[in-house]
Amino acid sequence: MTFKYDTIEDLIGYSKEAEGEYLKDIDNKNLINKTNKGVVGSVIEQSFFGYAANSKAEADFSDIGVELKTTGIIKQKRGTLAAKERLVLNIINYMDEVNRSFLTSSLWTKNNKLLIFFYTYVRDEKGKPDYPYFQIVRTVLHEFNDIDLEIIKQDWNIIQDKVRNGLAHELSEGDTNILGACTKGASKNSVREQPYSDIPAKQRAYSLKQGYMTSLVRQYIKNEKLISFTSPQELQKNSIEDIIKGHFQKYIDMTDEQIANQLGHNLSKAKNDMQLLISEILGIKGTNLNQIEEFAKLNIKFKTVIYTKTGTLPESMSFENLDFDEIYNVGWEDSSLKMTMESTQWLLVVFQKNKQEKRVLKGVRLWHLPENILNNEVKNMYEEIKRLLYEGIDIQIDERGKYKNDLPKSQFNGVSHVRPKGENREKSMIELPNGQRIPNQAFWFNAKYIKGLTQDIL
Repeated sequence: MTFKYDTIEDLIGYSKEAEGEYLKDIDNKNLINKTNKGVVGSVIEQSFFGYAANSKAEADFSDIGVELKTTGIIKQKRGTLAAKERLVLNIINYMDEVNRSFLTSSLWTKNNKLLIFFYTYVRDEKGKPDYPYFQIVRTVLHEFNDIDLEIIKQDWNIIQDKVRNGLAHELSEGDTNILGACTKGASKNSVREQPYSDIPAKQRAYSLKQGYMTSLVRQYIKNEKLISFTSPQELQKNSIEDIIKGHFQKYIDMTDEQIANQLGHNLSKAKNDMQLLISEILGIKGTNLNQIEEFAKLNIKFKTVIYTKTGTLPESMSFENLDFDEIYNVGWEDSSLKMTMESTQWLLVVFQKNKQEKRVLKGVRLWHLPENILNNEVKNMYEEIKRLLYEGIDIQIDERGKYKNDLPKSQFNGVSHVRPKGENREKSMIELPNGQRIPNQAFWFNAKYIKGLTQDIL
């Protein structure tokens, strides 16, 4: 039976009836057993609302301007909830979109009001998606607030400028903050015509990035309150990066102690102390960066880069410990490492030690890992680790009890490598999916690579 409605309130009211239901209980057309691709959307559209599958250019409920979307929620290892992935919106028709303004764009006319069904993404005992037991946990009518809208407009203009300059083939998710232009097609050979250039461009779709979707999970599912450090008026004149740099500008060439004193902050050796100091520089006292709305929605994480007084960079940049079970079982395209590196922006806060070995702030940079590095050097490292897991890692113990192995080192590709973060001894041992035991290993960017990104700030 097709659902009938007169108003948005009717639509929202009916949608709320799905909350708490499992997909198997909604699916009255046996869609779960017919297809895995887009199964949640198909079940909601065809079984819950009773509409035939379609790929309309206008919004799904076009008479009231509402687009229907579904998005998965996962529980991360540390217990926090996050969006499983970006939310794909609609295919970008370069030839048509190039002639439109933001308000007449396919993005805005189709997606300015989103009816989102949030569901739990769970796996069965074999590690496969357990579609029948996906549960609808919340349905929400999402409209973009003024700050989000200004950032999305900036992102849309960045995408539009590349298309207008005949550079649609150079579009990258790293170009933008909230609104992405993600690849969309059966394979990397899915291309389409672009204006002002004879070079075929990858088929892409507008999407809301994973960091933004996770912020919606926090907002709608966890009822978290995030604090903003900017305003729509400020964003109409400046980019997020310019606004962030503006906050840091007055503290350039000051030591971290001088900055802390000026802000009334007591420096400590706590792990999150630098995070708190950066929050205060941004005008938000005592708040961790992940509670700042713009940092959450743009998925901005920070890293300190500390040069010696002679201008050398002695330390590589570490990230979380690798999930060897995932590397063993999951291909690169579906890996969390790819998703993390693809969706995260890094606020690099650059210090240099002075003659007294005090850290002096030299500048900041908002950085996104380039797509060509992600899909070459980092991908090759991931696949080399997978190969070694299947063939067996060469593990040795030296006379001091330290473990050595043949996992990719800093000379592997000049960009990234694998090694432990802390103790390289027995107490940090983990069991690998191939049965071998090894100290926990983290992903690192080489110091030389980070120096190439930041040296000019000195």
